[in-house]
Amino acid sequence: MKYYLIAGEASGDLHASRLMQSLRLYDPEAEFRFFGGDLMTKAGGTRVKHYRELAYMGFVPVLLHLPAIFRNMKMCKEDIVRWKPDVVILVDYPGFNLSIAKFVRKRTAIPVYYYISPKIWAWKEWRIKAIRRDVKELFSILPFEVPFYEQKHHCKIHYVGNPTAEEVDNFRHVYTETKDEFCRRNGLSAKPVLALLAGSRKQEIKDNLPAMLEAARHFADYQMVVAAAPSIGEAYYRKFMGQTEAKMVQMQTYELLAHATAALVTSGTATLETALMDVPQVVCYETPVPKLIRFAFRHIIKVRFISLVNLIADREIVQELLADRFSIRNIANELYRILPGQPGRDRMLAGYRLVRERLGDEVAPDNAARIMVELLSGRQAEERRE
Repeated sequence: MKYYLIAGEASGDLHASRLMQSLRLYDPEAEFRFFGGDLMTKAGGTRVKHYRELAYMGFVPVLLHLPAIFRNMKMCKEDIVRWKPDVVILVDYPGFNLSIAKFVRKRTAIPVYYYISPKIWAWKEWRIKAIRRDVKELFSILPFEVPFYEQKHHCKIHYVGNPTAEEVDNFRHVYTETKDEFCRRNGLSAKPVLALLAGSRKQEIKDNLPAMLEAARHFADYQMVVAAAPSIGEAYYRKFMGQTEAKMVQMQTYELLAHATAALVTSGTATLETALMDVPQVVCYETPVPKLIRFAFRHIIKVRFISLVNLIADREIVQELLADRFSIRNIANELYRILPGQPGRDRMLAGYRLVRERLGDEVAPDNAARIMVELLSGRQAEERRE
């Protein structure tokens, strides 16, 4: 069968590439055409456009690049019609992908599948109308999305497992390096490690890393080690690390977490990775106009938490210091509470076990691929009978 995939950023490229590999397990004759990145290219098929030409973050960059965005969208729609795939698979990136879904539903008979469903439970819940109308099958990697879609909005969704859980499990199964070996290899001291994960975007690093460093500096018995994001150069981090004694490691986030005593983490997938590595953490997220953000959380934003850890557990496992709670003093106080010997540490580790249990043991891309191929094969058989 022919599969047309659209991923608009690095994380989507990763998840889509693994899905492509799994689709080949269930459909050895699978053909792929896609908007994506280097990992999808490595998985095979024909790349139409790199996601770097699609992804613009923030209001002003989007506004400045509107002509290019519209050109790419037009190209994508025309290319789908020309190639006539058996299915269009959208991967996250809802701003672009929901427009494609609407076009495909109106102009063709091609089914649209959405892998890694849009996070409308946090923001823009009104998008559910378009999803129910334009998307044939939804696939989720977060278990709490099932009641949101099915019970609240009567929209069927497949929970297929969580790829981050699988990735962490695979790493922990094969990683054997001792803390002494890791520290020697990276020029670190023998002190216990405080891991600092300040986000994957420059603005996040600029907003969060200075306060993280200042808070961690109060714990002289520990060494601060920053996990650099793959897409951000070392020089950018150095601007904020200044004269601190903090060290930095690149492309070694899991290795760092394997030897960390505790972590300061900016919200995102990193909070889940840290929990699955059994490292107690404080979630730090600086925001502009903090009082307004706090008001929004109380009256506008539909979720109680920002970290995946708490969202999956449906209760507060980790402390979330955002908006008006974000301060150096609060970060230091919460960090102290989760160090060895302190009562918050064991409570958090016990909460992590609940998170892991709720994620389950399904291999997300394999499970999603199996369901997709079964559905498409059944659809083709039904069309032949007609």
